Amino acid sequence: MHILATGCAGQVGTELRRRSERKRISLNARLREELNVADANAVSDALDKFAPDVLINAAAYTAVDKAETEREEAFAVNRDAPGILAEACAERDIPLIHISTDYVFDGTKTGSYLEADQVHPLGVYGASKEAGEQRIRYALDRHVIVRTSWVYAAHGVNFMRTMLRVGAEQDELRVVADQSGTPTAAVDIAETLLAIAGRIGRGVDVPWGTFHFTARGWTTWHGFAEAIFEIAEPVLGRKPNVKAIPTSEYPTPVARPTNSVLDCSKIDQAFGPERRHWREALAEVLDELLQDKVHGVKGESD
Repeated sequence: MHILATGCAGQVGTELRRRSERKRISLNARLREELNVADANAVSDALDKFAPDVLINAAAYTAVDKAETEREEAFAVNRDAPGILAEACAERDIPLIHISTDYVFDGTKTGSYLEADQVHPLGVYGASKEAGEQRIRYALDRHVIVRTSWVYAAHGVNFMRTMLRVGAEQDELRVVADQSGTPTAAVDIAETLLAIAGRIGRGVDVPWGTFHFTARGWTTWHGFAEAIFEIAEPVLGRKPNVKAIPTSEYPTPVARPTNSVLDCSKIDQAFGPERRHWREALAEVLDELLQDKVHGVKGESD
């Protein structure tokens, strides 16, 4: 089996590269400068050149707040590009695995979100991702859309790395405590995508469609921050005070979903991926990151 993956400079894309190397999976990882997924000719040329058995699309515009002023770019990457990929895959009978987001929901539901729940994005980012899902469904039957949430890794721009950087400089941090979700390690997402691709490559029956995948359990941004510093304290040598605040005290250009918890029972039944508790995954990712001097960590979250 041969996989072609796009967007491989990002958090999930990087982990796709790393995990495929360790597992000796044939994966051709394309960076943005190597394959512009919004260019139909470039996509067609790449699919003809590499002739993959499966295409994994990890390319995305993820700057949630900037998307409000960079609407055209966000929709080009998150809506138009998935449509281009899906159409090109349909012409060649290539299955597509695509990553989406909890931001397609408005967060007002009580309880975890099911795949069939009504979507209602709150901003341009969520709207562009939802539009990308629709383009894929229209153009290609053999697709797997995987929605996930609160992605983080030992590399890239994410909440965990920002907390470590700011926590090394300040004695008190103010973190929102009324937004709920599930921190999900990029490595776990990558493992699941590769497992799904492997199942496709083996010719096993695949239930095509949309699925939710996150770690197990849920927390708030405040709870996530506290867990980060609890685990990192022995290496940091300090633990800043994490003060819980309401969303109203931390205004952002775009409202975030109050509830981002996704129900993952469908993917559990269909593919049975390993879903670790978010605290277990966090400990592993922090261990990787803290092997280096944590004070050298850079990057900011959306």
